[in-house]
Amino acid sequence: MLTPLLAQVSSGGMTGSIAVGLAGLGSAIGVGLVGMKASEAVGRNPGAFGKVIVMALLGMAFSEAIVFYALFLSH
Repeated sequence: MLTPLLAQVSSGGMTGSIAVGLAGLGSAIGVGLVGMKASEAVGRNPGAFGKVIVMALLGMAFSEAIVFYALFLSH
């Protein structure tokens, strides 16, 4: 289901594929940065693990949601 959507060429070119690809790239970078900073924060203050992990998971979820928005809007 995803492969035909990514390979679909509209009248304006491959705009859908590029938008989804860029959104995926941005999301991957965002999730990596959130994970990096969360592990750094827990390393500095292990007692704040619970609060840090909750905020990190929320940040990762919001970052990944951008890919779904791009996927649905490009179709």
